[in-house]
Amino acid sequence: MLVPKRVKHRREFRGKMRGEAKGGKNVDFGEYGLKALDSSWITNRQIEAARVAMTRYMKRGGKVWIKIFPHKSYTAKGVGVRMGSGKGAPAGWVAVVKREKVMFEIGGVPEEVAREALRLASNKLPVRTKFVKAEKVGGADEG
Repeated sequence: MLVPKRVKHRREFRGKMRGEAKGGKNVDFGEYGLKALDSSWITNRQIEAARVAMTRYMKRGGKVWIKIFPHKSYTAKGVGVRMGSGKGAPAGWVAVVKREKVMFEIGGVPEEVAREALRLASNKLPVRTKFVKAEKVGGADEG
């Protein structure tokens, strides 16, 4: 499970998820990627479930890059606890994913395999997603 080694403050505010991602909009490492079409929190468990689904389908062939990390903690108070008396204890870790962010990348497998693996991974996530390919940069015929 992905969790940060240490953080400055264990109890963060919830924050806003306005706009689209500032960076990480392109497929940089692999050949194919899974892009978020909505903004959402994605928990460390959902990231792990998506990773397991992809690697199982690819039968440990190819390579998977996870481009999101759960740096943000969220808190929860116990069931049946009355209002007030401060903020709850940290309950888990989430990655804040804004729209247009490429969350996962795959390389070293055919397109059909990558498309199906990323489809299985997207079923584990709480956001609408889109399959994207890496753009070819430069060419021999320029000129």
